[in-house]
Amino acid sequence: MDELQSMLRELFQTTNELTLAVSGTGSSGMEACVVNLIEPGDRMLVCVNGVFGGRMSDVATRAGAQVTTLERGFGEIFSPEEIAEALQRVQPKVVGIVHAETSTGAWQPLEEIAKVVHASDALLLVDCVTSLAGAPVEVDRWGLDAVYSGTQKCLSCPPGLAPVTFSPRAIEIIERRQSKIASWYLDMSMVRDYWGDSRAYHHTAPINQNYGLHEALRLVLEEGLENRFARHMRNHRALKAGYR
Repeated sequence: MDELQSMLRELFQTTNELTLAVSGTGSSGMEACVVNLIEPGDRMLVCVNGVFGGRMSDVATRAGAQVTTLERGFGEIFSPEEIAEALQRVQPKVVGIVHAETSTGAWQPLEEIAKVVHASDALLLVDCVTSLAGAPVEVDRWGLDAVYSGTQKCLSCPPGLAPVTFSPRAIEIIERRQSKIASWYLDMSMVRDYWGDSRAYHHTAPINQNYGLHEALRLVLEEGLENRFARHMRNHRALKAGYR
């Protein structure tokens, strides 16, 4: 478990203490990030340009958020300027966005968007299910507050786990909550003790999945992140050229 956390931090390019693999597919990672940060009545801005932005909006509504969606057509991406305008209008606690929309492959530049989100004092929650291990995900340098992924995409691992990472700012929000986290199973205040020094029992982990992820991460880091990103981009361009 310690090695998994260390390799995940290297992959996410972060020093976040709260970095682990949630027991469940990528959608459980989405739900974990949302329900830990959102309390009933909180305002959340969700950028929807495909299926999974829409799913994030649904999850946030179920968690009691007052959700405002910013919408683009499938295959389109959002500009920092339109997000800045929405931030001024909505003043959300959390902004949710999909880094690479699984339903279309649209790849969202995050660095400038993160700057405008933090300028408004909101938290930035990012879906990296499709992008993690296939494109740069620089959690610390970009200032991402909560990030989740899945194992079955660029990690080339069977589905069943959701790598997540929470910034110190996100942890502070979790610790200051006035209401209980809506999901017992995904409550990071307890799950982190399971993955921490105390190893306090929380739930029965899918051990085979953890071993599979351990091997997948080992192979990712053996290849090298830059080499892996270049390989995915090379194959993306070849596929795109073949469709023309």
